[in-house]
Amino acid sequence: MKRRDLLRMIGMSGGAAVMYQAMSSLGFAAESTFKGQPKLQGAPKNTSVLILGAGIAGMVAAYELRQAGYKVQVLEYNHRPGGRNWSLRGGDRFTELGGFSQHCQFDEGFYLNPGPWRLPYHHHGILSYCKKLGVPLEPFVQVNHNAYVHSANAFGGKPQRYRAINADYRGHVAELLAKSTQQGKLDDAVNKQDQEMLLESLRDWGALDKNLAYSSGIASSNRRGFDKDPGGGLSARPIPSKPVALDELLGSRLWSNLSASEIYEFQTSLFQPVGGMGRIGEAFGRALDGVIRYGAKVTAIQQDEHGVTVSYEDADKPGSTQKVHGDWCICTIPLSVLSQIPMNVSAAMTEAISAVPYAASVKVGLQFKRRFWEEDEHIYGGITYTDLPIATIGYPSTGFHSSGKGVLLGAYIWGLHAFEFTAMTPEQRVQKALEYGSQIHPQYAREFETGVAVGWHRSPFTMGCFGLWSEEARAKHYDNLCQIDGRIALAGEHASYLPAWQEGAVTSALDVIERIHQRAVAEARA
Repeated sequence: MKRRDLLRMIGMSGGAAVMYQAMSSLGFAAESTFKGQPKLQGAPKNTSVLILGAGIAGMVAAYELRQAGYKVQVLEYNHRPGGRNWSLRGGDRFTELGGFSQHCQFDEGFYLNPGPWRLPYHHHGILSYCKKLGVPLEPFVQVNHNAYVHSANAFGGKPQRYRAINADYRGHVAELLAKSTQQGKLDDAVNKQDQEMLLESLRDWGALDKNLAYSSGIASSNRRGFDKDPGGGLSARPIPSKPVALDELLGSRLWSNLSASEIYEFQTSLFQPVGGMGRIGEAFGRALDGVIRYGAKVTAIQQDEHGVTVSYEDADKPGSTQKVHGDWCICTIPLSVLSQIPMNVSAAMTEAISAVPYAASVKVGLQFKRRFWEEDEHIYGGITYTDLPIATIGYPSTGFHSSGKGVLLGAYIWGLHAFEFTAMTPEQRVQKALEYGSQIHPQYAREFETGVAVGWHRSPFTMGCFGLWSEEARAKHYDNLCQIDGRIALAGEHASYLPAWQEGAVTSALDVIERIHQRAVAEARA
């Protein structure tokens, strides 16, 4: 292999640009289209809109349409607002498909966000509603250089500090580039003056020594950490740490986690609602008091030229079927559930609804007797990444230096491992999260108190985590899914280029209500 090819491969593996481009093409990372207040002037008098689902998309639509003068009614399966915007707190109970019931026993003030848990600074839509509804926000710590990256097959299974792997990777790449520049092996891409500036920048970026080598010393230890930190008095002298060798570093594949924080949606600053993500849904619920009918399971959706009739079962009256009518209908029910509900829409929309599978995901919340990650390991917020099935450990971004208990996100699982965990009982999921997490934090066994585990494919109101578009499916079906079909339109994260994010739900809802408003106004004039 030529040196230039090696450098190109290292740059591709370490940079976020390629990853972001791939994610954008699949609709996982894109600029929000939020434009501010929707244009809904001149709403036709007494025009009614039925909204199915009190998740973020449904409640944004209801909030804005009611403000504009429409008659709005929302049907919601759960007995709470928010949908996947949800925080589990002590005392909460929920039952999965299959009958597994859990009773969250977290202490007061602690919670798990089974769904979304962070708000990027550029998701202007959801942030605007937090401000409008008075939902206080606080920083969410995405990157903590003192957290861990971990592989069961590298470094004897011992977790490594993020800062050390990050510094060593950059240092070795900088050294290779510097030596190539000195030896004139960059195909004469830069002149002599540019080479001198490049070398200076590489020395700074990679913490190289005077010989342009990445070696043990003060410069590298200021990035990766010292074996003995600087102090005061006679014991003040620091002891530099020794970088990991390049071949061992590359073989560990721990570098694959370094670019996560550079992806657009994970760049600082990020936020979280004070008290849990569910505070947003709760605030919408208060703003829409009297508009949402809870415990309503939609069983059929039928339209004609005069309007839309929705049949639903009332959870408080088992076996009874009721009907409600509206001039228009905005359906935000996840496609995984909607595909099982009779609805007379076009063949193109029907095919689109059935074309989008839903991602599998599992989250496990673990309460411990003390905040050992802070007290023992000095980890304040942030994320540890591992190749173990649990994938992620998230540390709370609030309550720093609190004495006593705390709750960790003990697992955030995707893909095949998520299917495996979903097939387990909740108790087994918690036990497995403890078993795997103990390989990173040995304190788990003696400090654990209680836990909850949510498998999204067992969630009766979503049957999956989010719409998992492929490029081919989006090219063929996306426009058909988003079109107004007669008097029915769909909205939600699945009807956006920001799937899995609340911003996708917000922008989808705002887009569809403007289009329905235009139709309603045109019809009234006619």
